[in-house]
This record gives sequence, structure tokens and C-alpha cells, in this order.
Amino acid sequence: MANIQFIEGINETVIPHVQLTRSRDGSTGTATFRFNKPDILKSGMDKKGDITGMYLQDKEGSIKTIDVSAKFINGKPHAIEAVYIIRNPAEWDRFMRFMERYANVNELHFTKAK
Repeated sequence: MANIQFIEGINETVIPHVQLTRSRDGSTGTATFRFNKPDILKSGMDKKGDITGMYLQDKEGSIKTIDVSAKFINGKPHAIEAVYIIRNPAEWDRFMRFMERYANVNELHFTKAK
């Protein structure tokens, strides 16, 4: 099982668009997650707790980033964007293992940039 949470214990059911970048030597990179109209922005979710980060959870544990921001349209929250900075090859490998599990659970596929 693999899931994404913004409040620990509450799974986000909206599937994000994920964009990956990687340095030429493969040692570092970024993963940018964009959630359009995520559950966490729905009415009443503010009573469940505060967004303290984005948690990528699977059988190996949790990966966390606190680089999370909301996008607003006409003064109302519309989307969430979170950026995870990958600092070394071990973090890259760990992130890719999470993404493989998350993709399998949610029937997603990887498309390489042209």
C-alpha cells in the first residue's frame, strides 16, 4: 500500500500530476506534485487538522516535505502544489520505490519527457 497525506492519518484520494527533474549526474532532483481540487481543500477538512506537509507513505515508512503551497482562483483554494527535493542517489532510489508502489495502487504510468 502507498498513499499520500497532507494531514497525518487522512489519505488524499485525488491523484496528482507529478513532474520529475534530475541532475545530469543523477545525484539530485526534484519531484513536483500538483493536486487539482484535492480532498484536503474540501469544506470541513479544516476541522481535521492543519496541513503540516506532504507525507508519502508506504511499507518502508514515510517521506516528508514541508514545501507545500495552495493555489487560489478568485480567492478560493483550487489546488495544492508540493515540492520534494531529492538530495542524493539513496533518496532518489527511495522516492522511485515509493512512486512505483503508488503507481501500481492507482494504475498510473510513467511518461518520459521528449
